[in-house]
Amino acid sequence: MSNRLPLLLRQLSHQQLPSGPACRLRKLCSSSSSSSRGDDPDGRRLQDDQAFSIPVPGSLEASGTDSIVREVIHNSKEVLSLLQEKNPAFKPVLAVIQAGDDNSMQEINQNLAKKAGLDITHICLPPDSGEDEIVDEILKINEDPRVHGLALQISEDSLSNKVLEALKPEKDVDGVTDVNLGKLARGNAPECFVSPLARAVVELVEKSGITLDGKKVLVVGARGPLEAALQYLFQRKGSMTMSSPWATPQLQGKLQEADIVILGSPKPEEIPAAWIPSGATVLNCFHDILSGKLRGGSPGVPAANGLITEEDVSLLAAALRIQNMISSGRRWLREQQHRRWRLHCLKLQPLSPVPSDIEISRRQTPKAVDVLAKEIGLLADEIEIYGKTKAKVRLSLLERLKDQKDGKYVLVAGITPTPLGEGKSTVTIGLVQALTAHLNVNSFACLRQPSQGPTFGVKGGAAGGGYAQVIPMEEFNLHLTGDIHAITAANNLLAAAIDTRILHESTQTDKALYNRLVPLVNGVREFSEIQLSRLKKLGINKTDPSTLTEEEVRKFARLNIDPSTITWQRVLDTNDRFLRKITIGQGSTEKEYSRQAQFDIAVASEIMAVLALTDSLADMKERLGRMVVASDKDGQPVTAEDLGVTGALTVLMKDAIKPNLMQTLEGTPVFVHAGPFANIAHGNSSVLADKVALKLVGEEGFVTAGVPLKKEYTEENIQLVADGCCNLQKQIQIAQLFGVPVVVALNVFKTDTRAEIDLVCELAKRAGAFDAVPCYHWSIGGKGSVDLARAVREAANKRSRFQFLYDVQLPIVEKIRTIAQAVYGAKDIELSPEAQSKIDRYTQQGFGNLPICMAKTHLSLSHEPDKKGVPRDFILPISDVRASIGAGFIYPLVGTVRLVSLPASLLPPEQVKGGRVGTILIIWARDLRRSVCSLSGRKDR
Repeated sequence: MSNRLPLLLRQLSHQQLPSGPACRLRKLCSSSSSSSRGDDPDGRRLQDDQAFSIPVPGSLEASGTDSIVREVIHNSKEVLSLLQEKNPAFKPVLAVIQAGDDNSMQEINQNLAKKAGLDITHICLPPDSGEDEIVDEILKINEDPRVHGLALQISEDSLSNKVLEALKPEKDVDGVTDVNLGKLARGNAPECFVSPLARAVVELVEKSGITLDGKKVLVVGARGPLEAALQYLFQRKGSMTMSSPWATPQLQGKLQEADIVILGSPKPEEIPAAWIPSGATVLNCFHDILSGKLRGGSPGVPAANGLITEEDVSLLAAALRIQNMISSGRRWLREQQHRRWRLHCLKLQPLSPVPSDIEISRRQTPKAVDVLAKEIGLLADEIEIYGKTKAKVRLSLLERLKDQKDGKYVLVAGITPTPLGEGKSTVTIGLVQALTAHLNVNSFACLRQPSQGPTFGVKGGAAGGGYAQVIPMEEFNLHLTGDIHAITAANNLLAAAIDTRILHESTQTDKALYNRLVPLVNGVREFSEIQLSRLKKLGINKTDPSTLTEEEVRKFARLNIDPSTITWQRVLDTNDRFLRKITIGQGSTEKEYSRQAQFDIAVASEIMAVLALTDSLADMKERLGRMVVASDKDGQPVTAEDLGVTGALTVLMKDAIKPNLMQTLEGTPVFVHAGPFANIAHGNSSVLADKVALKLVGEEGFVTAGVPLKKEYTEENIQLVADGCCNLQKQIQIAQLFGVPVVVALNVFKTDTRAEIDLVCELAKRAGAFDAVPCYHWSIGGKGSVDLARAVREAANKRSRFQFLYDVQLPIVEKIRTIAQAVYGAKDIELSPEAQSKIDRYTQQGFGNLPICMAKTHLSLSHEPDKKGVPRDFILPISDVRASIGAGFIYPLVGTVRLVSLPASLLPPEQVKGGRVGTILIIWARDLRRSVCSLSGRKDR
């Protein structure tokens, strides 16, 4: 394919037509009615087993327009076949918008398309359709990814500026838009669509034996795009081109001087035929031919010395339009395939000393997000713009790129953190800035959306820092596109539904409750789809609400929720300690049903975990439906589906599921999406953002998901650094349990010395790291992480030996014990009575085969924050066990961990993006002395 396709494409672009005079083409169809009956008396219809009408033996037609058209279609079909070898599902579609009832050209279009292997669809509008109706249809086709070309069969009067401006240049196979005409005028014909009608005229004149160089060509009565295209094409052939309307005093003189006359509209009766010299070559090129109207010759005008007719022009134009369609489809395919981004990176001018993060952010002017989207291969209809600097990406992209090979996946995690965070975001951004802006490698950063809680707390935002951050910082840290607010709304809707259902079931009879759930609407009572699902779950195989027995009505209407088992809490995106325990139901109408409850932070909602793990809208709806919120009085799980709110939750989340596109300080792309609570979920950005980014970067690209310091942290202390590296060595060993290569990125601060840096790198390599690299992205941007980028690229080319930590079919207790012993270094686990009870319940309910995500302090490998370094042989206490059934995991609570705030956290290795094969784990230290002192257990902090 690679050897043959370029040759064929060159042939299509510069079609070498058969030599010799062009011949008069027989009329292929006289009317749509006779053609449809198959009773053309002259046998001139295009048959299924032949491309065109067969010439009469011995006639000149055998080498005329028939053979020219046949060759164009044959080559077009061959190119399409070659394109389909690697893209079997690809079949270009030509849409034709027709305003009128003359269908004489439809069969020609359909037969040519069929012979070439294209699909064609006609949109027929009434003859009196206005420009607004035509524009509406154009806009629909513009947004239809199945259609690769659009032709307009409308009158010349309807071809207004508004209509032309509505047409997408990339689908304009008739070459009538300003963009295509402008490229043609600049001599950039290979990158534009040239008018098939104008090209047919020029090529037929040329092949009639006329040399165009030096000839005088007069285009009469043509307007707009056709007139412009004819002038450009003839001028390129060396002709002197003139253009004139019919109503001009100089017309006779111009006609007498012309060697070639192109009639762009019918000759008016008042113009004498004698004005047109008999020796001139005359072609009829009426726009109505393009519109589907085959006219007879212009009255009194010689038919180009009997050589070329309007039917010749019409048929060749139709074939060349098919050729343009193939080119359009090829360009579309090329856009779908991976290519190195043509990214305009933003320049950095680092200052010393380094200013504050907000100052750095505000000094850089980001690119418009639609420009960034185009640079990385997103189509205009695949983004939804929010302001100037952020946009949501539609999931239709995944279908378009389904055959595209994924890039390489790099996970950035951290060693046991310091009180002010470790800088995972900063390292991630520095790495992708280095890869894309300095090594010219496609790379995407995928980050979590920060919660408002830590943003306004001591930890601050999560946009990175220094000269390695996402911009604009304010947009990143506050609200973004409202995803967290959507989660808050959905979560609290479900919470309200739980308590409301308990209230109604406690105050109403079975019949009254049933009538509320299945009300009469216009005298008819019907089950909804979600109610039919509940009936099926209950073993009731009925669809008529009037046929249920009293017992079936009771089972259907009552969930019998046990209030003491409710696990679903209300949420708020603020660290408000006074809402950690509350009493609800204090209103006068609910006071008898009050109970103890609490608020969690919004990102701790299971809906956030669902958002981060889902891979489609349908999958998200299914996960939301199976979220367990409580148990009934018989010990069976109660789900959101049972409450009948799955559809409502999905509607609230329909926009939040789309990843958010932003950029780094150096103009490289970033996805900011989801932000599940790190202590009870996987703590990473969304799987969807990862999947989209992996497609966009291509096979060779990469996706990488204030206290004063004492002198111990600002002066060289080799022993302190050596003592703290034991934790780093343990983290490397943890990553190696999963069989993935490890690169250590040392996030260098200005107080770190060369001796300390060299020591950490040496100890990391001894512990089994593939490489250990100091990084300076905070102070100088991506340039400071080029060595890291090279190390990551080299490690990514090594063969991965990925393996899971445990078999998910093991009992819950054994999976917890495996993590405690293999990852944390514990001797064993100790289950509280409540934890054991929950494990027994989840096992009995059929949830025992779910994976485990440990909820524990992030400040130590053990359950005690003060136990630094690498604690060994301790007993890990499991105080409680909870479940995120919809998201798909169980999370044990270790020790006294709280779920109402959002500290920085070590990503549990067993939840590395679901264990995606080929992951590279990057472990790093932030400020050497602050990190290692924390890790070594020193108390002099």
